[in-house]
This record gives sequence, structure tokens and C-alpha cells, in this order.
Amino acid sequence: MPSGARKSSPISPPVSRREVFIGATTVGGALLVGACSPADALSIGAAAPDVGAFGPFVRIDPDGAVTMISKHIEFGQGSATGLAAIIAEEMDADWEKVSVELAPGNVKLYANTLMGVQGTGGSTAINEAWDQMRKAGAGARAMFVEAAAQTWGAPAADITVADGVVRHPASNRSATFAELLPAASKLKPPATPTLKDPKTFTLVGTDRIQRKDTRSKTTGAARYTQDVNLPGMLTAVVAHSPRFGGVVKSFNATEAKKVPGVVDVVQIPTGVAVLAKGLYAARKGRDALTIDWDDSKAEHRSSDAMLADYRKIAGGETKAEWIPFETAGVSAGAFEGETLKFSYDFPYLAHATMEPMNAVAAVGSGKAKLTFASQIPTLDQLNTGLAVGMLPGAVEVETLYAGGSFGRRGNPTSDYAIEAVHIAKHVGGMTPVKLVWTREDDMTMGRYRPLALHAIEVKVDDHGYPAAWRHKVVIQSFMMGTPFMTGKLDSTTVEGAKGSPYFKAIPVVDGQVAIPSSPVTTLWWRSVGATHTALAMEHTLDQLARRAKIDPLEYRRTLLKKAGASRHLAVLDLAAEKAGWGSPLEDGWTRGLAVHESFGTVVANVAEVKVVDGEPKVRRVVAAVDCGVVVAPDQVRAQMEGGVCYGLSSALYGRITLKDGVVEQKNFDTYRVLRMNEAPRVETHILASGAHPTGCGEPGTPVIIPAVANAILAASGQATSSLPFVKA
Repeated sequence: MPSGARKSSPISPPVSRREVFIGATTVGGALLVGACSPADALSIGAAAPDVGAFGPFVRIDPDGAVTMISKHIEFGQGSATGLAAIIAEEMDADWEKVSVELAPGNVKLYANTLMGVQGTGGSTAINEAWDQMRKAGAGARAMFVEAAAQTWGAPAADITVADGVVRHPASNRSATFAELLPAASKLKPPATPTLKDPKTFTLVGTDRIQRKDTRSKTTGAARYTQDVNLPGMLTAVVAHSPRFGGVVKSFNATEAKKVPGVVDVVQIPTGVAVLAKGLYAARKGRDALTIDWDDSKAEHRSSDAMLADYRKIAGGETKAEWIPFETAGVSAGAFEGETLKFSYDFPYLAHATMEPMNAVAAVGSGKAKLTFASQIPTLDQLNTGLAVGMLPGAVEVETLYAGGSFGRRGNPTSDYAIEAVHIAKHVGGMTPVKLVWTREDDMTMGRYRPLALHAIEVKVDDHGYPAAWRHKVVIQSFMMGTPFMTGKLDSTTVEGAKGSPYFKAIPVVDGQVAIPSSPVTTLWWRSVGATHTALAMEHTLDQLARRAKIDPLEYRRTLLKKAGASRHLAVLDLAAEKAGWGSPLEDGWTRGLAVHESFGTVVANVAEVKVVDGEPKVRRVVAAVDCGVVVAPDQVRAQMEGGVCYGLSSALYGRITLKDGVVEQKNFDTYRVLRMNEAPRVETHILASGAHPTGCGEPGTPVIIPAVANAILAASGQATSSLPFVKA
């Protein structure tokens, strides 16, 4: 997921994914660059924000009910609950009486402090908001304490707060938040409230924290975009070119307009939209369209042909610009003599969210409203302003729950949301238009984890450890040409290899990336670059260890000790210990291990695997994680379990293929995913830490892939050079 402008943080994510500065916005359709801060520029035309007495993150109702406003969207990761718990801890609110709402689009109030825009991604939610939420909670607490002190004529230092009740033990007086609210709401929040000593936490770090959205999602009360049904609302679907880069040459809507319920047919920049009084009619109308596509600039290659082109680039047969991403020592002459070569290829991957893309838009009278699961509201406001020629601050965003994202819902062009905007602009009058992408739309015209190829050459020393490591990556970039790109190197293409602790232990390193272009649309995908670099690094190490006849655990420990990578060592040792590394297993079962850092969090996996009829079966995964201070242990465990299953699903089956430029997979019958009966038992062990918290939404995904590959290697001696494991 995207990242933005870096601010000081105890643990900072990779530079290129944090150094975004949105210095452009629209004013009457023109660009305004560098005239003011991003927050100011993107708020032009907006109404003055309505901030309550306790600031933008806390609302307290007359009955004392406490509502936490989550500036991060909730699409299943649980961060909204975690943010609420941080505030509740510092505020000493009654956790049972706390509820959560999702913030509307407002970058001045709800900017991601690491991005500079309002947005969720890069596993930053808890990381970037930790200090901010603590201060919000502590400030509210201080206001109630001061209100009580003034009311009772008692020293503030003698007043305590617990579970939403303020007490003065010396006089045996007490009052609830509701009772003190009139007085407290007249006070000004302190600029620098006193924070708790983490040793005194009673909520953060405990399993008292359970998700606040479970009941509403279970009962159906939670509101998703597909649930939106507004008066006069129309439903739209879009016919896209079957090939990436194709555009409309001409179309005939005569038969489509005959379909009962179809209201209109309109061409938009990305295709032809059919408007109707319901989804069924819209789809039937789209089926009746006759469209002539101009594919002159479209992608016509198959994915196999594209991969073959990548191999030619890696082998030097096709000239390409190579951009260094990691260098150490002198490479000239370092690879002379016998070297070991490894190659890995990775397919396009769909995000395959359970809820396909959708958005509701209304445009008219110089304003617009978006009602949907907006992952980066600031970009959605900016892109809407550009699309309809209005001030971005005049674009209202109402944020709803999302049925998954994995990076898909937040992208530089706001693709599907802007389709809804273009259609709504055509309709006008602030008539709401719900754009729906079917599963087939989402699968065939989505934005994929890029196709990638790694070519590695290693020279080992007399003890079997790497003395020189040459690493070439060929992969498409989705950052080039966007505000997120700084310099020539797109670090998302190589993150996880770039900065690897192993490279600190290797005398000579020559890492380079080549970035071919294609009309195929790509995007960050849960854990982004680590989805392929983790396998390339960790599986190569296992092969080197077995060639040197050194236990893979000890081989890694030697390199990590030399690199001074204490966090990696700690999680690796913990996972190995809890998994019983080295102890015997039943016939046919083997173990594989891997350790990898992404988004500031270090995760190790030990997987128990058996190959049955050519397919790996994974029954048990032991995960160890170091994510700094743990806010909600149960949510960390859930993210490790979900990350393992998501990563395992992609490793076993995930593959988007193109034939003559057309995607072959259309639904879950051809894009196979992990079934419930195939999911392994996941045991998560969390390292205690007092460090600033880091993310858990993505780091659990990439590690399982090499862990399984290494278990297969242990069982059969057969290395994995291509994913997925199962290609049938």
C-alpha cells in the first residue's frame, strides 16, 4: 500500500514509500502547485471542520457514551478497534461502553502522519497514530480531571479515573463522564497532556481488547457500499476493453437501451457505462452492447511471452536500464570461477477481495459526494476534483466498511471511484450513482501484483557462506508516473531484498533492478515487494545451507549474528523452539523455516509440510513476531493467521495469466484460493517489546511462502523456481 511524507517516528518504513508530498490540487480545473501545505491545498473549498470539545478523535454524548473516530478505514484488519483501545487506555474510559466510527474525508483532521495524506496502508495505522491517539485520550482524561478538581475544589493530582468514573478518594466523591461532561467540555484540551507509564496499562496489551465491529458485521448492521440504497439512485456497470490499454473506437447502444430498466448508456474514458434502475438490468444492458475496440496500443502478449522477455532482459539478450538497489564491496572479479545460479519467477496476482470494487457518487451544483470504502480519501478527493473540475475540498467522502482490500482499494488514479464520478457527472443533479464491478470485472480488469523475475548468482567461500551475491530483478513498476515516485528507483519493486540483513554479512553485493513497461495495470498487493523477495532471499539461503551441509537454522544464525540482526535472530529462535526444530516428524512430513522483515515488523515461520499427489499440504505453522508494543494481542494473532493463509493461498494456487493479452481467470472457479479445510493450524508467539509499535496487517503474508518451499526442499531436494506450487 502507498506511503507518504516521512515525519519523525521511532521506527520508519522504507523511504521511497513514505516520502510523498501531494503539492498539487485543482482550482477551477487548474493546477495549484507548491502554494501551501498538502492539507491546506486539498482542503480548499471545504466547509470548516466541526471539531468537538475533545478534538477530532473523541466524541462524548450526554449519556457518557464514548465514540472514537477512526481516521483509518476498517477493511477487516482490526485497526479501528486498536486505535480506539489506545485512546480508551489513556482516557481510562469504560471499554465496554466505547464505540467506533469511521472518519469522513478530511485531510486537515485525519492525515496519516507518515503519508501526509489521509490514507490507510503500508501497515501504518497503529505505527503512525500511536502517539497521536495516546495524546487524544490523555487530553480528554485531563479535561475530566480538571473539571472534577474545579467542581470539588480538590487538587487534580489527587483525582483518579478508572472505567469512565472520576474519583477523589480522600473525600470519597465520584462522578461519571456523563455527570462531568458539561464542565469538562468547556475546558481547552492540554497541548501536551501527561501520558501513562506503559507499565500501568490495563487495557493495551491485553486480550480484553476484542473487535468493536464483530456484532454489527454479524447482524448485518455494518454498512458496506453494496448496502447503499439512496432515493433515486441508479446502478451502473462499465464495459471495459478485454485488453489492457484498449480504448473505445465506436459502440452501438440500440439493443442495450431496449432492455427494461436501462436508463442511459454513456461513454467514459475507461469504457462504456450502462445506467439502469438495478444491477440486473445494468448487466443485461451491458451484455447487449456492441463495441468496437481500438487495441493498437494494448498489451497483446501472453504472460508466458512476457516472462520470456523478462528472461532475455535478465540474461542480457535484451538491452535494458539497470538501476542499482543494493551494493557493497567491489564486484569486479568477485564472481570469477565457479558460481551458483538461482532463478525465480512470480506470476501476476489478483487481490481477490471478497467484496469486489464499487462506489457511490453524486455530482452537481459545484460539489460532489462519494459514499464508499475509501482507502485514500485525499487522493479520491483530488482525482474527483480533476475529473469534474471542482475544488477538492468540495468533494465530500463518507467512509464505509470494506470487504477486504489488500491494497486494491487505494491507488494513485482512484480508478473505479472515478468511473463512478464520470458517470454521476453525466447524470448530474446530485443523483446518486452506484457503480458495481462484478467479480469478473474485478478479476479481469483489476490491478495485479506485478509479474516478476529474480536471477541470483552467488560465489561462496570455503565454508559455504556467500562471499559475493549478484541479484537481478525484472519487474514492472506501478509507482512510475505517480506522485509516489521519487528518483529512478521504485523501492517497492525490491523491498525485502533492498536492506536485507543478510547483505550486511556478505562482502560483495551487486543488486540491480530493470523495470519494463506494459499496459497491464499493477498495484501494491498485501506486503508488496516482500511477496517475491522473501522467497528469493530465503529459499536461496536454504539451498546454500544444504549444499554446505549446514542446518538451515544455524546457517541463518551465523549470517544474522554477523549482520547484528538481533530482532531477526530472536524471532527465528523463538519460532524454531516452539516448533520443535530438529525433532523427528512422522514419515512424509518435513519442516521448513524462513524469517523476513517488512514494514518494520520481523516475522519467522516454521511450516510442517507433506507433498501428497504433487501438492503441498501444510498442517501446522508456527509464527513468531516482533512488532514492538502490542496493542491488541488477539488482533496480532488474527493478522498472523490471516497473513499465513493469504500468502499460502497465493503460493499454492495464485496465478493470473494472459493469453493474447486477455486475462484467462474470471472467477474463483479458475482463480483458486485456499479453502477452509486446507488452512493450517497457526500458532503465534509474540515477542515482548517496549519499542514503538509497527504494523501487522501485511508482514505475516510473505514468510509462509519460502517456509513451505524450504520444507519441500528438505523432503525431496527439489528447489522451487516458479510459483505457484500447483499450476493445474
